[in-house]
Amino acid sequence: MSTKNILNRFVFIFLIISLHNLAYGQEENQNTEKELKTLREKVAELEERLSILQMQLDSSKVKNIKESDKSEQSDLEKELAKELGMEEPQTQSETAQRGQISQEPISARRSLFQNMNPNVSVIGTILGSGTSLELEDRNVDLSFQEAEFSFQAAVDPYAKADFFIAFGKHAESSLLPGGEGDEEQLDAQGVDEEEGGLEPEIEEAFITLLSLPFSTQIKAGKFRSKFGKINETHPHAYNFIDIPLMYNNFFGPEGLNDEGASLSWLLPNEAFFQELTFQITSGPSENASFTRAKNNRLLYLAHLKNFFDLSDNTTLELGFTGLTGPNNEEGDATHMFAADLTLKWKPLQFNRYKSFEFMSEFLVSKRNGVGQDLTSIGVYSFLRYQLAKRWFLGALYDYSEFPEFSDSHHQAFSGIVQFFTTEFQKIEFQYKYNNGNFFDNFSDFRIRAVFVIGAHGAHQY
Repeated sequence: MSTKNILNRFVFIFLIISLHNLAYGQEENQNTEKELKTLREKVAELEERLSILQMQLDSSKVKNIKESDKSEQSDLEKELAKELGMEEPQTQSETAQRGQISQEPISARRSLFQNMNPNVSVIGTILGSGTSLELEDRNVDLSFQEAEFSFQAAVDPYAKADFFIAFGKHAESSLLPGGEGDEEQLDAQGVDEEEGGLEPEIEEAFITLLSLPFSTQIKAGKFRSKFGKINETHPHAYNFIDIPLMYNNFFGPEGLNDEGASLSWLLPNEAFFQELTFQITSGPSENASFTRAKNNRLLYLAHLKNFFDLSDNTTLELGFTGLTGPNNEEGDATHMFAADLTLKWKPLQFNRYKSFEFMSEFLVSKRNGVGQDLTSIGVYSFLRYQLAKRWFLGALYDYSEFPEFSDSHHQAFSGIVQFFTTEFQKIEFQYKYNNGNFFDNFSDFRIRAVFVIGAHGAHQY
């Protein structure tokens, strides 16, 4: 056989093999496409079945919820009818089913009626005190100073009410040397020379309207006036035991507490928080700076609060207060201006273990009187550093003159140690060194234990 014939045969065989492989590949591709098409159809069918099942499940849930709501509403209506003496007679089947009522409607009823009760708390204050003065009675004492009962609740979605009833002894100012010639100064500071038992007093009782237009709120009743930084805070929540001298000398040991109405407006300021407050009150009955006049003259107050976020860890609050009102029945008036500054640092990473606070207030009083006008001032500065989770160390500086005689002053330096067992209990110690230009220098100390039971609302930041 010639070489040419051999080559032709090889070419022929190669062509046959190539054609066979091509036909086999096309057949395999066709089979693969058929399988993919079958799988797609099965997936589409499963998706359709799943959608139908989901719709049936949703429909069943809605039906069950409606039936549960109807059952719960029916039970609540029966309970209210029973309370009003209007319960309808029940059939035997209803009576038989009463024992089979599920716990969910019962729990809902209990929750409803429980929410109608106010949050109630009791705060107890135990005070131990001593002084280097030689007093007629004793210079060391231990007493249960106060029990404060608070009742707070929402009246409806548009208002809330707060009541604070205190049983306690009248708070005393810093101890001053007694004796002849000092009665005037003692009376000006509000020192009560006669000690008695616990006396009840409505400390605050007011209602607050929450949902008013233009971001406003109205408060009416008996309340602590929005003067400065700490006047609205109850004394047991102070980070020092003694009220600052300027509050004690100008407003008395309980601060400025009066009856009237208050309007607060959250100003539309996107840069920082800003609140403006106007208050009109009758005038306090016992106060060194103001009085409750008989000639329809009232006490007027305006306060502007500015709050800044300096960083994630630091805030700054700056406030200004103006106050004017009568100081006697003859028509004379006292005008006051005050400023307060509060700086707080609380790092996010160690917020339970480290913090720092600096607070200072200043006031100037101009008292119009018969024959002369008196101008007097008062100031205090307080700083506190958190040493550990429960331990705080503080220092307080006080300087104050008196609204009725500016030529006398009282100055004090205090050191404070606080231990917070929990958020419901704290123990505090304060040492104070006093000096002035109308008495001999002396020292006093206070130990205070404060405990809380019940649901007590948070105090202002």
